[in-house]
Amino acid sequence: MPEPGSAASDPVRRSDARRNQETLLEAAARVFVRSGVDAPVRAVATEAGVGVGTVYRHFPTRADLVLAVYRHQVEACAEAGPRLLAESSDPDVALRRWIGLFVDFLVTKHGLPDALHGDGAATDALHRYFVDRLVPVCTDLLTAARSAVPGRATSAGITGYELLRGVGNLCIGTADDPDFDVERAVQVYVSGALVGVPGE
Repeated sequence: MPEPGSAASDPVRRSDARRNQETLLEAAARVFVRSGVDAPVRAVATEAGVGVGTVYRHFPTRADLVLAVYRHQVEACAEAGPRLLAESSDPDVALRRWIGLFVDFLVTKHGLPDALHGDGAATDALHRYFVDRLVPVCTDLLTAARSAVPGRATSAGITGYELLRGVGNLCIGTADDPDFDVERAVQVYVSGALVGVPGE
């Protein structure tokens, strides 16, 4: 058995550290969904079953934690697209399920600019990361769903970027409007995206 501190034990420690960080990020995402990114760090620690010091050891500031959760959620959403497409016999269903995950993701993003304390450079970098990771996934799902039904437009209609942007706009302020069913509105919007733009 490798001695503590030996080179052979390093991969084990790194693996444990990754698992611990993953647990914290998943716990933080759940807390942010329920309470927003201003939720106390103690709430994240409690959700993860660790001490507050453990959270700060991995993420020294709240902004570090929020950014890590954001990136973690983007990656999870990006990785889900190809998996849903491979698992589903109907690309339309895969697209709609993925859009549902995207809507859930947008909830965890709520309040991010405030958490960054006006750091425009960080916000711009995250937006570019978001676009670079998620737009290609959405485009692939949208193309597959359009191609699966004869007669559907395969090139006309909104792009993957426009679909995500539109869904994002539909989600703005929904928490304060109980009469607006965002999931229903999003699915109607997806249906329109699949049909295409009349005359194009």
